[in-house]
Amino acid sequence: MKMPNGYGNVSKLPGKRRNPWRARKTTGWRYFDKYTNLPIESSDITDYSRVVRRQQYATIGYYATRQEALQALADYNEHPYDVSTTTITFEDVYIKWSSEHFETIVPSAIRTWKSAYSYCIPLYNMRMKDIRVSHLESTIKNADVGSSTKQRIKSLFNMMYKYALKHEIVDKDYAAMCNSVKQDKPTIIRTPYSDAEIELLWNNIDLPFVDMVLIGIYTGWRPQELSILKVSDIDIDNETIKGGLKTDAGKNRLVPIHPKIIHLVKSNMEKAKSMGSNFLFNDSDGQQGTYMTYDKYRRRFEKINKRLKLSHRPHDTRHTFITLAKQSNVDEYILKLIVGHSINDVTEKVYTHRTIEDLKKAIQKIK
Repeated sequence: MKMPNGYGNVSKLPGKRRNPWRARKTTGWRYFDKYTNLPIESSDITDYSRVVRRQQYATIGYYATRQEALQALADYNEHPYDVSTTTITFEDVYIKWSSEHFETIVPSAIRTWKSAYSYCIPLYNMRMKDIRVSHLESTIKNADVGSSTKQRIKSLFNMMYKYALKHEIVDKDYAAMCNSVKQDKPTIIRTPYSDAEIELLWNNIDLPFVDMVLIGIYTGWRPQELSILKVSDIDIDNETIKGGLKTDAGKNRLVPIHPKIIHLVKSNMEKAKSMGSNFLFNDSDGQQGTYMTYDKYRRRFEKINKRLKLSHRPHDTRHTFITLAKQSNVDEYILKLIVGHSINDVTEKVYTHRTIEDLKKAIQKIK
């Protein structure tokens, strides 16, 4: 049966194949030199006797039977789509997804995604449209890593399929059906600094970055948030800092500067300006730039632990602030505003407006 002009065609490929029937769609025509077989632009043709015109195709797919191929071609002609997406591999999707996603996260988070991707080698060259649940689950199962990394691999699949669905590369989310990885209950234990340990930090304020730890304890910033604060985020006249990451409730929040640390903030501002830095915290001995990152902060935090014989995690500063605030009877909703926790109470969230003075009075309860 002859197909209408421009409709496309179905043909059987030679050899022993699982899916020998190919469906192709006509995409246009190109001109070639009859003798050299090189392509020629129509505007460059001077001698049509040397030119042959050839039809160009894009492959829609390969099928087990002629009827399946004909149906695929009919479906395409009824609802055309970008044929090039059918050839996109797992690796292609990762490159496209990561180029967008990595712009929005910190370097330490980027490394965890790259690490998860490194265990997906069996999928790299597979077309996304050919990948099924069994492929995803076997990749996770065969990865010689711990449960936390396997959970990260599963999260990577979730993110990539979300991207692929959005861009019509796939029409089904096989990652959502992949349930071979069970989420372990969190085992991280947060230990607040004791009064004696906070006093120990104050007594060693001249040690590098002890002031940064104390500012974290008295403001409740997450370590990642603390590390990237800029001088422009500080309103020293109104004694507030604006910043935040991670959640809608946590972004662009306003945190009062506790009177106890105002001089530490001013000192770091002056140091930043003298170094010509836009960031509040800087390391003059940094080999890869003077500005701080979470990884730099974590390494310097560990040095403080070792020097003062302490045993804390970077997030313990935030946990300490929350603990001290609760012990000082700081209003629950004001505390959530300061640390960037979401407020579920509709009345409090919608109808109650807290002023910066309310926040300052609350934070000054912490002695």
